[in-house]
Amino acid sequence: MDEVDRIVAAWQRVRPDIDVAPMEVLSRVSRLAKQLDKARKSTFAEHGLEVWAFDVLSALRRAGEPFELSPSRLIGEMMVTSGTMTNRIDRLLDAGLVSRRPDPDDRRGVLVGLTAAGRATVDAALAQLLEQEADLLSELSPAQRRRLAELLRVLSHGFEHTGED
Repeated sequence: MDEVDRIVAAWQRVRPDIDVAPMEVLSRVSRLAKQLDKARKSTFAEHGLEVWAFDVLSALRRAGEPFELSPSRLIGEMMVTSGTMTNRIDRLLDAGLVSRRPDPDDRRGVLVGLTAAGRATVDAALAQLLEQEADLLSELSPAQRRRLAELLRVLSHGFEHTGED
C-alpha cells in the first residue's frame, strides 16, 4: 500500500457516492512527474545546465550534423516566444555552448549551432539522465515498459491534439 492507496481509501470512506478510481492512476502519474522533474533538474545541474538549456541543446543535437537550427525552428520545438528564445540563445552563447552564424540560404536569417563544448555537455547530461531513468524503471520488465509506454501514449494523445502541455 502506498500513499495514493491511503488517499483513495479515505475518499472512498468519506465520499462513497463518487468514483475516485481516476486518482489511482493520475495521482501516481502526478507524483511520479514531480519526482522525475526533481531528478532531472539535479542531473542537469551537475552538468551546469537548467532544464531549458538542456532542451535547447538537445534540439540542436537531435537535428544531426551540422547540429544547427534556425531560431524559428527552435521556437517551434520549445513552444516559447521569440523573446524567450533570444534570451536563451544569448545565455547559451555566453556560456560557450552554442554559436550563431548567418544562414547562407537566407540573408536575413541566422543559424544556431552546437559548439564542441555544447555537444560534449548535452551528450554527458543525456547519458547520465538515461542511466538514471533506466534505474527508475528497473523494476519493470521490458514488456511492462513497452506496455506502460503504449498506455501513456494513448492517454497523452488527447492532450497533444488540444495543444495542452
